[in-house]
Amino acid sequence: MESKLTTQELLYSKDQNEIYFDRELSWLSFNERVLKTASNPEIPLAERLNFLIICCNNLDEFYMVRVAGLQQLIAKKFKTIPHTGKRIDELMKQIFYFTKLLKKYQNEYLHEIINKFKKKEIHIFDDKNLNKKENVWLKKYYIENILPLLAPTSLDPAHSFPFISNQGKGLFLEMENVNGKSVNSLLILPKNIERFIRLPGDKQKYVLLENLIIKFLDMIYPGYKLKNSSMFRVLRDSEIEIDDEADDLIGQFETALRARKRGEVVFLEISKSLSNSSEKLFMKEFNLNSSKIHKTDEFIDLADFSELLKHFNKSYFYKPFVPRFPQRIYDFNGDCFLAIKNKDIIVHHPFESFDVVVSFLNQAAIDPNVLNIRQTLYRTTPESPIVEALIKAAELGKSVIAVIELKARFDEENNVQLARNLEKSGIKVAYGLVDLKVHSKLSLVTRKENKKLVSYAHYGTGNYHPITAKIYTDFSFFTADEDFCDDARKVFNFLTNYVQPKKLKKIIISPNYSFQWLNRKVDLEIDSAIKGKPAGIWLKCNAIIDQKLIEKFYEASKAGVKVFMIVRGICCLRPNVKNLSENIIVRSIIGRFLEHGRFYVFANGGKFQSIKNEVFMSSADIMPRNLYNRVEAFVPLQNPTVRSQILNQVLPALINDFKNSWQLNEKGQYIKLNNDENFCAHTYFMNNLSLSGQGSLSKIVK
Repeated sequence: MESKLTTQELLYSKDQNEIYFDRELSWLSFNERVLKTASNPEIPLAERLNFLIICCNNLDEFYMVRVAGLQQLIAKKFKTIPHTGKRIDELMKQIFYFTKLLKKYQNEYLHEIINKFKKKEIHIFDDKNLNKKENVWLKKYYIENILPLLAPTSLDPAHSFPFISNQGKGLFLEMENVNGKSVNSLLILPKNIERFIRLPGDKQKYVLLENLIIKFLDMIYPGYKLKNSSMFRVLRDSEIEIDDEADDLIGQFETALRARKRGEVVFLEISKSLSNSSEKLFMKEFNLNSSKIHKTDEFIDLADFSELLKHFNKSYFYKPFVPRFPQRIYDFNGDCFLAIKNKDIIVHHPFESFDVVVSFLNQAAIDPNVLNIRQTLYRTTPESPIVEALIKAAELGKSVIAVIELKARFDEENNVQLARNLEKSGIKVAYGLVDLKVHSKLSLVTRKENKKLVSYAHYGTGNYHPITAKIYTDFSFFTADEDFCDDARKVFNFLTNYVQPKKLKKIIISPNYSFQWLNRKVDLEIDSAIKGKPAGIWLKCNAIIDQKLIEKFYEASKAGVKVFMIVRGICCLRPNVKNLSENIIVRSIIGRFLEHGRFYVFANGGKFQSIKNEVFMSSADIMPRNLYNRVEAFVPLQNPTVRSQILNQVLPALINDFKNSWQLNEKGQYIKLNNDENFCAHTYFMNNLSLSGQGSLSKIVK
């Protein structure tokens, strides 16, 4: 099956001299790798289903944001994509072709998984072979729990076509009334009703909501004859536009969020059973052409299968894993400040618990010597323990400043509510910078020690989000180094009073210096290679898009610099092309955890893993938005144990991961790697203590 699904003829131009892969098609290629992971028989069944759900959600976001953006360009009479020159109409054809292909294979994998569940007496679509007792139960359930929530709309001159919000779905019913007259009705499935209704009993048997509605349709339309029923689903443009001169930023976002639900329709999925006349009705109401419509006789909206995951027992999931709490902090009786003051520490999530970050802030909240807490919040939840710690600190009289990024896509509504809750608690809330998205992950705690002010900083690659911290691989760096803390203070001043720091002592930030700094770092490696010194670059990020830096990497490759990249998602760099990029290797890791942490390593005149190498962690990818339109941080890891953890533990494990790795070739194909050892980095990290956090256990490990 895998051989049928390929991006080889889509990802790169037929012109063999093309040096960049297309951004949108590269992203679709990433989703292809996620989809293929769902077909892996070695993965537990519920986890395979979850990869399908992830693939479906990814495609939704792709249409609501990326495809919507392309359609906006078309509406503005653009023929080509700015900065690339690629024809938009050609790209749209490739996107529609490839997404429909992905959906086709989604359904094939879904059938395979459902059949495997069926063999284990879990019947997901089972509404045809029901006994009398089950039918009686279903009818009672329908009357009590579903019927009161349904609001069908008959389409006639007195009832116009109803508005369908983003990601809304429902049934389109084509019927005859008691007089033989044709009647069409549209019934939107309420979002507060589960799609899969589990029947009582020891066996797991499920009936679909839409099938139940059809089964008891006479309760809504008594005497009507059903000629045809079809499912449909709508995706709308979900980009948010904010006026840079807005006086009330919160109000602007609340207005924009309401507008998002009414954005232009960018994709319509319908059942093949829908009649031609009804299809034309949808096209007219949503102003669509046929290219934006996907017809299928399969299940619509695979993301709803997430409802089932809570019903499966643990044997269908990965073996439970309990994150470790760093021994280094236990060695100081749980006192985060003492542990950090003793030595810098880096925490590798989710293998090491996010509770370290929570403990750090909880301790700061209740410590009478702590005077000030500053915190960035990009994606989190109002009920997050991080938020609770900040509120507790404010209630105890500490000065607390929270910088909330309202523009975190699809978390805007959550962040607006979070901002209001924090303000009510007496926390000073800043909304970052209108023209720059605040993407850096940063905490700064200042306390009085022996009549002096001492600060403690936390720099992260991931969000302060307790849920994603369990499934995203990220790094948390804690330090009491005065230079790091002073830099953090200057960044917070930038975020709250718009005064850009002229000079920082250790970290590098976007948008001020990061592009120039990265460019210079690659130049230094080129210079080393030309002089015959060891030269190399090892990096891990989520996307490589910026063309200027891609060209700089090509220049490095031609000079003989060995470049090894681990890029989870989009990669516009074309590796392994003779006389261009033959010294560049690009891999993507798709496994149990989502690779999210970023680090950048430069040989600096020394061999790989030597003391000369420079190691940086970051919140930024190599994308224009990260380099020029966001506030990001590149943090040097200088403590010997901390840098050794990246150089001698994390990076080698990722390089040797042949179980989850895909290697990108010059044709745009991602080839699944494999060897006899079948080493898995995630398994290794789960079973081995991190160098920085092992503390007193290091003697036992040795």
